[in-house]
Amino acid sequence: MHIFYTPDITDNSYQLNEEESKHCIRVLRLKPGDKVNLVDGKGGLYEAVVSSDNPKACWLNVVAKTQEFEKRNYYLHLAVAPTKNTDRLEWLIEKAVEIGIDEFTPIICHHSERKHLNIERLERIAISAMKQSIKAYKPVINECVAVKKLMESVNQQVKLIAHCNDENKELIHNAYKHGQSVLCLIGPEGDFSLDEVKFATDKGFKGISLGNSRLRTETAGLVACHSFYFINQNSIK
Repeated sequence: MHIFYTPDITDNSYQLNEEESKHCIRVLRLKPGDKVNLVDGKGGLYEAVVSSDNPKACWLNVVAKTQEFEKRNYYLHLAVAPTKNTDRLEWLIEKAVEIGIDEFTPIICHHSERKHLNIERLERIAISAMKQSIKAYKPVINECVAVKKLMESVNQQVKLIAHCNDENKELIHNAYKHGQSVLCLIGPEGDFSLDEVKFATDKGFKGISLGNSRLRTETAGLVACHSFYFINQNSIK
């Protein structure tokens, strides 16, 4: 089933923009009466049919609605230091959205190799992954922010920082319980600085380990994302 992102849908009829209309009619070759799905990024999933095959202004009629489609029982805010190669960070965002994430923040750390990102491009990747994985919620993609500033402003129930320092750290399943809202920080390839880890600890963050392997930034982010997914899925009876 073809899926279109329609964030401003409010009525039982909707006109796709020119780009999406062209894709719908010229590329997908859909005709009046063909069925499509729409997602608004806020939990709404709509079943619709093509009513007009104008390649510049395709109209759709909504025939069924589902609100809070597959709403998760937890809130995941993943904050990751941008990788030097942006392709790797974009890959992480794509996969994290497919698994399930609510908010993503690029964090600038002492050892960061990159401090600027094209947020509009990350938004497009998130939307594409949302549609591909049949999700109805679009995660918030925030602008880059200094890691200490983020540490001071978060309000998630659980605050975790994955780092490589030799000290007692908990595994995720010991530091996090299903159904909780959580912020998890993933550092750059050079890891968080000692000062950043201490600052986080003073702000109530728990240090966690992602296992014995030394992971790349994007791999660490994906491992964390899937761990929260698994803990919450495993709790569903």
